[in-house]
Amino acid sequence: MNITLLVQFLALIDEMRSRDEIVQEFERVLDRYGFDYYGIVRQPKPDENPLSLLLAGRWPDGWPQIYIKKKYVIIDPTIRYLGHAQRGFRWRDTLVAFRSDPHRKRMERMMVEARGHGLYDGYIFPVHGRRGLLGNMTLGGRVVDLSPVEMSLFDAIAKKIFWRLLELSDPTVLADMVSSVDVQMTRREMEALHYLADGMTSNEISRILDISTHTVDWYMNGIQEKLKAKNRHHAVALSFRLGLIS
Repeated sequence: MNITLLVQFLALIDEMRSRDEIVQEFERVLDRYGFDYYGIVRQPKPDENPLSLLLAGRWPDGWPQIYIKKKYVIIDPTIRYLGHAQRGFRWRDTLVAFRSDPHRKRMERMMVEARGHGLYDGYIFPVHGRRGLLGNMTLGGRVVDLSPVEMSLFDAIAKKIFWRLLELSDPTVLADMVSSVDVQMTRREMEALHYLADGMTSNEISRILDISTHTVDWYMNGIQEKLKAKNRHHAVALSFRLGLIS
């Protein structure tokens, strides 16, 4: 184990003044651990090119192009599992969670193709903020076994290096990510929102709150306006991201 190396990097990263200095030192740490490839990236949407959101990384020749061309980001089990994870996990452990998924065969083909490019196994560490999952740090290549302590330290590094690189590369995006969430809702609006998130209709909510469906719809319109949501489904999604409901 190289725990001292990880602790030293965590202690020094705030003192490093440039992106190149941080990346160079981080890659030195990864080389000592035996990781061939890595990526530090802002969380992509299904229609976004992950490379356009990359803060730092190195990948096998041709693999990013294959990943994008075949739209693997949509079915990638590590990315899908990431949405539920609070801490880092191993790539190979994710397929178990999707054993009955209709896209299971395509996931397996993606994993086989990845191994063909030298990505035999790896780890991924989520980065969360007030607006939900914001990005991740991925380490991979040869098989490397990390201890629980090392996993915790890499988790801490993922968060530290993500925010530090974002600060140095795109302060405008950083300012938007850390901006405060200022959505003021009434008690009734919050109650209606929670019931909506449970899948209830206006009629069901009206019976529980003992109000008319017209009043429920009025609350819903107010919620959508405050969240700048396109519809009720969008309002629920934004509420989860903003931490208004859980």
